[in-house]
Amino acid sequence: MRIVSLLPSATEILFAIGAGDAVVGVTFECDHPPRARTRRIVSTSALPEGLPPAAIDRVVSERMAAGEDLYHLDRGALAGLDADLVVTQDLCAVCAVDVSTVHDALDHLACSADVLTIDPHTLDEVIASVVTIGDATGTGDRARQLAGALRDRLAAVRAKVAAEEPAAALVLEWTDPPFAPGHWVPDMIGAAGGRCVLGRAGKRSYRTDWAAVTAAGAGIVVCAPCGFGLEESTRLAAPVARRLPPGTPLWAVDANASFARPGPRLVDGVEALAGIFHPAVAGPPDPALARRLA
Repeated sequence: MRIVSLLPSATEILFAIGAGDAVVGVTFECDHPPRARTRRIVSTSALPEGLPPAAIDRVVSERMAAGEDLYHLDRGALAGLDADLVVTQDLCAVCAVDVSTVHDALDHLACSADVLTIDPHTLDEVIASVVTIGDATGTGDRARQLAGALRDRLAAVRAKVAAEEPAAALVLEWTDPPFAPGHWVPDMIGAAGGRCVLGRAGKRSYRTDWAAVTAAGAGIVVCAPCGFGLEESTRLAAPVARRLPPGTPLWAVDANASFARPGPRLVDGVEALAGIFHPAVAGPPDPALARRLA
């Protein structure tokens, strides 16, 4: 089998369940595990580099309103890979190549590859998608083992924080403008012993404003700007401190690794949140994933 993965999270899953050797094509964002970087890149971003958050939000909004793609799919690179399976998504046009673009490209190339669309909206669906990918790639046993291990880790976190008062928490998925969390992030907050004060589990994240952030009454604010690692998140979180009520604990996390991508490392994010919310029982968060600013 020859697999093209158009999702960084799917790439992580494929390598984790033993299907990595079959992966022949990936996106420019597929950086975990490092071996994924040795595969041919078939999609790139259409966004200019180096833009600040407000400018990124503006460009994304303008391009989506105009019906323009945010990613370039390299049909030439795809044509030369002779793929049997393409793994993509229909969840968020901001996150990866749109599935309709994939179908159009395969039709144009007269390619008969199967297309597996992964669309998890909740934390449980993310773990279930591991099994879905395993069944599609002949690695179902390994996939079920991984899914079971992830659920065991979540159960262990829930057990540690079960007796604690839920922490009123806000995880910002973008900082300028602020975005309330959606999809699996509210589930992560709940699993870590928190209460999500803004955001809707299983729904899309949404634009909000600083007045609503203040009114939500978060006891802890976590900056997890989509697509950014810990250092960048720390930098983007610094101005947020001036927007919050004095004394509000403010953290930055590695959103790219353990919050934004619907893959196995979301459980790392849950463990980090538990350490942020309830360090006395969960232990402090991994400093490679979380950093306190205020």
